[in-house]
Amino acid sequence: MPFGTHGMMQVDYEQRIDFDRMRNYRESRIKKYMDQFDINCLLLFETGNKRYATSTAVASPEVDNMGRYAIFPREGKPYIFGFGSEVAAEKLRCPWIADRAHPAHTPMHGALPMEWGCYEKFLADLNMVLEENSIKKTDKIGVDIVESQLILAMQGAGFKLADGQAVMQYARAVKNEDEIMCLKHGAAIVDAAHHEIAKTIQPGVKENDLQAAASSIMHKLGAQWVPNVQVTSGNRTHPHPHLSSDRLIQPGDLIFVDIVLLFNGYHTCYYRCFCCGQPSEVQKDVHKRCYEMLLVGLEKVKPGATTADIAKAWPDSSYWGFKNESQAFGLAFGHGIGVGLWEFPIVSRLYSLDNPVVLEPGMVFALETYAGEGHNGVRIEDEVVVTQEGKEIITKFPADRLIGCGMNY
Repeated sequence: MPFGTHGMMQVDYEQRIDFDRMRNYRESRIKKYMDQFDINCLLLFETGNKRYATSTAVASPEVDNMGRYAIFPREGKPYIFGFGSEVAAEKLRCPWIADRAHPAHTPMHGALPMEWGCYEKFLADLNMVLEENSIKKTDKIGVDIVESQLILAMQGAGFKLADGQAVMQYARAVKNEDEIMCLKHGAAIVDAAHHEIAKTIQPGVKENDLQAAASSIMHKLGAQWVPNVQVTSGNRTHPHPHLSSDRLIQPGDLIFVDIVLLFNGYHTCYYRCFCCGQPSEVQKDVHKRCYEMLLVGLEKVKPGATTADIAKAWPDSSYWGFKNESQAFGLAFGHGIGVGLWEFPIVSRLYSLDNPVVLEPGMVFALETYAGEGHNGVRIEDEVVVTQEGKEIITKFPADRLIGCGMNY
């Protein structure tokens, strides 16, 4: 697997991302786990699952999650049921699925009431795929996330439902070289976004202004979608609220930023911490504790190690003053990352100690830690690829020191 990134478009003089290879790999992974879980057909609504299975997408998450669906027969090829004229575009531009693209029939988050009978057209779509692939409705149909109206309709029609999300999470857990290149490109875009944030920080700037600066540069650099730029500053940094605001940044404030973007369907999850002006000794110490906590987790990442090895390297809930691991969940935390933001396997003392998962080459994790004291909180996160030899950290913006910004006087 090549180290670092390459150019972002295809060229004739260098092998870069091979999207046909990536599509074939993803389909083979799904079929592997359909066999393992004995699932005859998948019905997929979750955005990342549809992207992974069909290599199709629309822009709006509100439409994508419940306005369209994919159906993947175990012995066949995936179908996409798209939103309105999306289907015409796929027939024109998506030759790998053009003859299996059809209009969707969903309740639109319940905006179409059950008595209007929309579910009948949905059931007809499902029955069409099953008939074309010699699957019975009493065979196991794996589902991920489905509106209650459609669940009731399928149960009423006698379909046998099973856990399709497990199939997809296991399939997505190990990435091929093309997926990893997408993740590296996304991380490189966020490197630039954190640099832009560092240049923008100054007294009087709002948290929202930093969101805007980051989003602007990421779209210019090729981000398809920016689901989240979470900016937390000053007295809001401890405890961590997991929410941005319109707060004015003041001299001496700590600021940590989490950036989630989508590049070719693949996510980032990438925190960095800054200070408005030169940080105090207390702030430097909090940052050092957070960074060293992250490092001991990263040091455990290698093939053959387990998620429990990482989790055991982190402190228990009492470190943050909490009574149990549920209260401290997410403060020292890891998750797979790919077409979904949180993918299998999760790394946490709450679950990993009793349910260790072996790390394999091709797994990609976001590991994140937190430390706080008084009104000062620090959050840092790195994305790491498990390689044959060990690991590669793909998030490059400096994390080993607390950078003072915007007050060079």
